[in-house]
Amino acid sequence: MQLKSGRRRAERLEFGAFTLPILVSIIVVFYYPFMMTIRYSLTQWNGISKHPKFVGLDNFKQIFMGDANFSNAAWFTIKYALAYIILVNVLAILLALVLDMKLKSTNWLRAAFFIPYILSLVIVGFIWKFIFMQGFESLGASTGWGLFGLSWLGEQNLAFISILLVSLWQSIGFYLVIYIAGLQSVPDDLKEAATVDGAGPVRRFFNVTLPLLAPSITISVFMALTNSIKVFDVILSLTGGGPGGTTYSVAYDIYRDTFQNNLYGYGTAKALILFIAVLIITVIQLTIFKRREVEA
Repeated sequence: MQLKSGRRRAERLEFGAFTLPILVSIIVVFYYPFMMTIRYSLTQWNGISKHPKFVGLDNFKQIFMGDANFSNAAWFTIKYALAYIILVNVLAILLALVLDMKLKSTNWLRAAFFIPYILSLVIVGFIWKFIFMQGFESLGASTGWGLFGLSWLGEQNLAFISILLVSLWQSIGFYLVIYIAGLQSVPDDLKEAATVDGAGPVRRFFNVTLPLLAPSITISVFMALTNSIKVFDVILSLTGGGPGGTTYSVAYDIYRDTFQNNLYGYGTAKALILFIAVLIITVIQLTIFKRREVEA
């Protein structure tokens, strides 16, 4: 009995020795900053003063009732998120179907699509800013096509399309890899059985392949949703929120209020709202998609 109790004590000490540093790190890195975020969201603070002024829920009242910039940024983020989620997943599935075929250049094409994802969106934004402003001007002069003469970063709708296109170009390789892995996990026996039953390629895809891609779709939609709601870096480097503040996302609006206008308490309140919104939306999305995944 003493030997068993000694072993249990040693196991508990060993367990604590390995888990305690992780728990402390999580508390220091996540929970403590989160509690400080809640605290500062209830204050009026410029980021320098040692004694922030407590204002209660005034920051949240002003955000929801009198901040036109936040409402415009929220509407922009919603439009961007919906367009990005649909386009990146549809295009990634179509490309995955093509690259899942046994082509000689399949490996090269997979690498070509994935390489942009390795680059930072800030760097990608500056590269495409140069392309839109100077590269398109040269192409327009040499080809005479009016498409290259448009103000891609100076007109509101075109700026939105530019941000969306750059984001898709940079990230589609990531989702492509997920869908290729999902396609390779689909049993060939089911495809052959559907072919024997007379199903064509389109019907075989929608009735056999797509339902079995449910786990990949769940992961991809989740990643696309969280990334699109938090979009910031590509806007910072590509448009800077222009023209006229029409491409402010919620994350960029938080950055502008916090670090440019020194409204740290107000910006922290916006960040807390964004956190809660992302949490609620992702929980709902995962619940719905997981349920459909089980049914499929």
